[in-house]
Amino acid sequence: MEQQVHFCTASDGVRIAYAVLDGGGEPIIYAAGFPTHLEMEWERGSSRVLLDALSDGATLIRYDMRGCGLSDTDVDDFSITTLVKDLEAVVEASGAATFSLLSLGMLGGPIAITYAAANPARVSRLVVCSAFTRGERLASAERRAALIDYTEKFGVPVMDFVESTDPNEQLDRTGRDMVQVASSRAVQAALLRTLYAVDVTPLLSALVMPTTVLHGRADRLVRFAEGRALAAAIPHAQLVSIEGNTGGALTEKNSTIPALRRALGMTAAVRQERHSAMRTILFTDIVGHTEMMQRLGDTKGRDVLREHERITRELLKQHGGAEVKTMGDGFMASFSSVTSAMECAIALQRAFAAHTESMPEPLHVRVGLNAGEPIEEDGDLFGATVILASRIAAKAGGGEILVPEPVRHLLSGKSFVFSDRGEYEMKGFDDAVRLYEVRWQP
Repeated sequence: MEQQVHFCTASDGVRIAYAVLDGGGEPIIYAAGFPTHLEMEWERGSSRVLLDALSDGATLIRYDMRGCGLSDTDVDDFSITTLVKDLEAVVEASGAATFSLLSLGMLGGPIAITYAAANPARVSRLVVCSAFTRGERLASAERRAALIDYTEKFGVPVMDFVESTDPNEQLDRTGRDMVQVASSRAVQAALLRTLYAVDVTPLLSALVMPTTVLHGRADRLVRFAEGRALAAAIPHAQLVSIEGNTGGALTEKNSTIPALRRALGMTAAVRQERHSAMRTILFTDIVGHTEMMQRLGDTKGRDVLREHERITRELLKQHGGAEVKTMGDGFMASFSSVTSAMECAIALQRAFAAHTESMPEPLHVRVGLNAGEPIEEDGDLFGATVILASRIAAKAGGGEILVPEPVRHLLSGKSFVFSDRGEYEMKGFDDAVRLYEVRWQP
């Protein structure tokens, strides 16, 4: 399926870009609540998992809000009233008489709630994810002011710091990259001001359509208590809690997709859970990615990322690897052969080294591998095997490849050279893990 991008005009003359994924069913309109870029979302492996799931048996319509992505950027009014105009324009352009209305965090909840309260006959079903009643409850007054100021100066995405204790911490690096490209610092700060000022409490009694409030019990952006309070204030709303952090952004988290499909009335299962056969999981991660983006700026930084993506995808194809997803500054891939995975890892490091020698901007990438039987769901992989592979990659430095002792044993008798790096404590694992560095230089 390919997305079709169209344009419509809001009542105040602002041009809004929207995309249609026609899966042959009832329309679902996704209310944008944070800066997005329709093309970047479509290219991201992590977003595609969710987009494919929501358009399987339905027609998914989503859009870039004003000031962001492919929509008009020369705007300065980002009030809830104005942002709802974007949604209204998309609804009219879609031609849908009735539809399910979905929001996935940040200002999406207030926008969807405001529209649904004013148009109850058109919204057949309302699903809000990581939503709340009053924005001022998300952080203290001092913290709200500090985060707005930080955003204006450094362009940190609004999704990063509603509840994080460190403004520099990246809760979703893939989403962070997209927000930086999709919108300016001024737009991000304006949206954050609106987020903190919004109060949908007076509108909740008008939500007479079936409503689901979906919230992660460990949500770090909007506390679970906020979602619970919202559900309690909406007549006959259903609260659905999921494990972990809903994240407030397009996400492929394993518990989110089936919960969303059920809430949207999509009864046909899009995924079947099963334990896969033995696989080798490979993670890559660009070292110093954030500093590079700040130094080069969005456009030049994105050019470097595209080169990283081109090299990685070409070598995965050559060595029989399957791209599971990309995280903006890194990849997760799967191999049926541990030898092929190792050969690919070495080829990647050699290619990145060649790039660094010939190009003005270096590509220093860390690589980690692990082997086991991960859980496969809807094209994604989960479980301890995957988590440990990610933890191992995080221990590597630029230009390094690290593997655990069991993978080294699987490769015994091959021509690879290993260096013992000692034992490491890994978060979430009881026993220390002995790691080996793979010597890949000629």
